[in-house]
Amino acid sequence: MPEIRFQIQWPDGSKETCYSPSLIVKDYFTPESEYAIEDFVERSRTSLKIASDRVLAKYGMPCSLALGQLQRIEATANQYSHFPQPKVRFIQFLE
Repeated sequence: MPEIRFQIQWPDGSKETCYSPSLIVKDYFTPESEYAIEDFVERSRTSLKIASDRVLAKYGMPCSLALGQLQRIEATANQYSHFPQPKVRFIQFLE
């Protein structure tokens, strides 16, 4: 399966490189776009679960890296709940 990494910027300006075991994330994000944090988390949840399910179908077990990435995204997003209208900037795919 083709894997991909992508770079994001959190509301405080910090950057993070994220992982997906599938290119499905390209269907959910556009480079150089901003997303309300709730929308970003929901898109991440949907795309990374699909990616993990694809690994499950192919290898018989879900992708722990994709599920771990989702947990990190959800935990980090919670840190910005006090920001007024927090946004995540999707910088680029790293291929």
